[in-house]
Amino acid sequence: MVETGGRAGTFVRQRSAFTPVGTLTVPAGVRDLVSGEPDPALLPDLSLLRGKVEISGGNYRDGGPCPDLLDLARDRFAADGVRGELTVASGALDAFERGLAARLEPGDTIAIEEPTWASGRDLLLAAGYQVAPIAIDGEGPLPGQLDTALASGARAFILTSRGQNPTGATVSAERAQQLRDVIARHRGVFVIEDDHWAELSQTPLHFVADAADRWMFVRSVSKPYGPDLRTALVAADADTKARVQGRMALGHGWVSRLLQHFVIAAWTDDGVAETIRRAGRTYVERQTALREALAARGIATWGTSGLNLWVPVADETAAVVSLRDAGYAVAPGRGFSFHGDQGIRVSTARLEPDAAPAVADAIAYASGPAAPPV
Repeated sequence: MVETGGRAGTFVRQRSAFTPVGTLTVPAGVRDLVSGEPDPALLPDLSLLRGKVEISGGNYRDGGPCPDLLDLARDRFAADGVRGELTVASGALDAFERGLAARLEPGDTIAIEEPTWASGRDLLLAAGYQVAPIAIDGEGPLPGQLDTALASGARAFILTSRGQNPTGATVSAERAQQLRDVIARHRGVFVIEDDHWAELSQTPLHFVADAADRWMFVRSVSKPYGPDLRTALVAADADTKARVQGRMALGHGWVSRLLQHFVIAAWTDDGVAETIRRAGRTYVERQTALREALAARGIATWGTSGLNLWVPVADETAAVVSLRDAGYAVAPGRGFSFHGDQGIRVSTARLEPDAAPAVADAIAYASGPAAPPV
């Protein structure tokens, strides 16, 4: 991609400023292991909550975060050791965009996981930020690489607590402390922590973000309760929270009170709580079944939470085609990588455990010789 800058000159970009992955079409007769979305059968039936939801025309005067929702979020966050000033955004990406706009300028460098969530990557590039990829392993971002990036001028750092997309990595207690130590040496950095897996997680949260003076912790409700709720709860330092909420008030206004009240109803319903617990266990069983089946065939993967596994391959295009011919659709790794590492993302969200051995056989055949995760 060649970008012209007038008198500033012409240069070749590493990537296009906006290269969304888009929706991959799954051919008829091919099993969908590509979407990376929650299994609809494991989502709570929100229609059953309508009787508990306050529905009114609303007004501009009372718009904004619902106090009852913030009270519930405060208790839930505190149980995980997260404290701060609270507000509400229209999903994780909306929170990221507003937080970064409150703290950074286009052209600033942001340290992010490699491989990383494709939609988050596209957002950063579209907004004009530079990126410093930080390699990860099964316990999260590598502290040494983060230290180097921050020492080289990166002004922000975005990490995923649990269920990292595309790898399924989870930040361990030891790694969290190592990351906090690095951040403490670079207190000017702005840290965003994404905990989208939240209530579905079978592993505890090891909080990192508040090691910085300026930070934001984002918990979307999309994966446990449904993407259409478009709601994320945000904890942050007081100044960041004020900037994010104040800027929203001037444009977007606020997250619909109807959506906020649906979240309240879901969070206070015993039946929904049991549905979420069952879903969390089911996702772990599905992911574990494929991870163990791959391990039995000599293929190492990291995933211990979330909806996906990342499999290094020798040639991702050939692997995707081979798996398609075998009846399985998977995502090519280039949608998640800055370095062009060869890999495929396999969604386990709807993969029953008894189907895992056949899928593992097809992946083993398709993957070819490849270096294991670092």
